Amino acid sequence: MHKVLALLLAAPIIGFAAESPGPLTVAQQLFDAMASHNANAARALFISDAMLYGIGPNGTPGGLPFEKWLDQFGKSNGSWLERIWNPKVLQHGTAAAVWADYDFHLDGKFSHCGVDSFSLLKTNAGWKIASITDTREKTGCAPSPLGPPPQK
Repeated sequence: MHKVLALLLAAPIIGFAAESPGPLTVAQQLFDAMASHNANAARALFISDAMLYGIGPNGTPGGLPFEKWLDQFGKSNGSWLERIWNPKVLQHGTAAAVWADYDFHLDGKFSHCGVDSFSLLKTNAGWKIASITDTREKTGCAPSPLGPPPQK
């Protein structure tokens, strides 16, 4: 009995891996990387052939490989802030989806709002983003329950 108790108490010390961040945490890590303008941190969150899709205000869909998006992000000097609320997470085994309302601010000014939809896969390295689809609306946006973004 004492040996079993000693093993259970020692488990964190002898290296049992902690659970990797969940799907919602990975989505938030992307927004944190965007806010800190850290393209390398953002890159680490995606699978190698991930795609980003969007529907513009005129209803035209478009897709972009995440590496091209990272190039655009890396070249931007602007301050990016994307915030989500009311997230819904669906998960089954190694597949997950995160759906949330969002707003996006560029250089401290409102740019657009809509819905973000993340598809994630659980890999040996943890949850990774396989695709993101979003809507982009410039008008008719309900005020964020998060309040105004912090001013710099």
